[in-house]
Amino acid sequence: MRFALKGIGPEGRVELFEVQAHDSAAAKQQATERGYTVIAVRPRNAMVGLWRRVVRFPVVLFSQELRVLLDAGLPLVEAIDTLAEKEPRAEFRDVLASIARMLRQGRPLSAAIEQFPDVFVPLYAATLRAAERTGDLVPALGRYVTYARQLEALRSRLAHAAIYPLLLLGVGGLVSLYLMLYVVPRFSRIYEDRATDLPLVSKALLAWGRTVEGHGLALTLLLAVAAAGAAWALRSAPVRAWFAARMWRIPGIAERLRMYQLARFYRTVGMLLRSGLPLLVALEMGAGLLSAGLREFLAKACRAIGEGQSVSASMDRHGLATPVALRMLTVGEQSGNMSEMMERIAVFHDEEITRWVDWATRLFEPLLMVAIGLVIGAIVVLMYFPIFELAGSLR
Repeated sequence: MRFALKGIGPEGRVELFEVQAHDSAAAKQQATERGYTVIAVRPRNAMVGLWRRVVRFPVVLFSQELRVLLDAGLPLVEAIDTLAEKEPRAEFRDVLASIARMLRQGRPLSAAIEQFPDVFVPLYAATLRAAERTGDLVPALGRYVTYARQLEALRSRLAHAAIYPLLLLGVGGLVSLYLMLYVVPRFSRIYEDRATDLPLVSKALLAWGRTVEGHGLALTLLLAVAAAGAAWALRSAPVRAWFAARMWRIPGIAERLRMYQLARFYRTVGMLLRSGLPLLVALEMGAGLLSAGLREFLAKACRAIGEGQSVSASMDRHGLATPVALRMLTVGEQSGNMSEMMERIAVFHDEEITRWVDWATRLFEPLLMVAIGLVIGAIVVLMYFPIFELAGSLR
């Protein structure tokens, strides 16, 4: 969590600065260790992050570099100190310094990581905790890096598939706004005397042009407010949750969303099992990656597994296994290699999702181009309709 502090610096000047800490007491302690006399401390205003890009702590890079240093033989505390010294951002450096301080106090790395829930997800702390029990911290860091990169690769493929459709929507929207806010008002002046001879839709379009001319500033402010509202809505968790709920009601998309969540869930559980966590604990920790409805089914499946029923049958009975996943879970139970099978299930579903996204993109792009062309073409035809009508009368 970010805290804004006001304090007297080492040089005797009053300064305003920010630190990353799990509570206000830890933030004040960090500032004191840096030579400040703290005057005031408060949580950073959440509205600041609405318009400024939030830079997240590079957990994957941190894990990779820590693994290299530990593999080279450096003690854990010295490795953390080394990473803090090379970190250019003050807020990230404060996080690493706090972790190193807690390690010197005798706390394990997982406990220190848990003090920064805004920086490290609970899954990361659980992975480290399991590794500390078995003494294989370096391999556990490697497993987490691989896991995070696989998730990021899937997200990148989905994002790249959405770039071109969004670009089409943006260009089409800008062209339509240009026509409606600049071209149509000028045409409305030309056709003012012939407004009674125009069709109803053309009259409405030209009336819009006159409105824009008379209230241009008000419309510009309204568009700016609408754009700001849309930006806020996209960053609002309730709005995103509402939109996600609507998407789950579309049959074809709902099945792909379910498959995407199950793929992440199986990959996470497989990674936790490799780290040495018990099956039920790993399943419960992966529940956060599922939607509310699927979490309820998972809770029922966990109860069934706890009562001695097989994993494959329990997951299938509660809708948490596709036909492919069911067969692979059965093989994993028989071979005793459940972690590898769960990771293979995730890989299989990732590839299936990628193929579906590619197919949907190839289908959606031409349909979107046709729709944009129809909208822009309709505006142009309605503007030029009186000219067409005049040419016809001359004949």
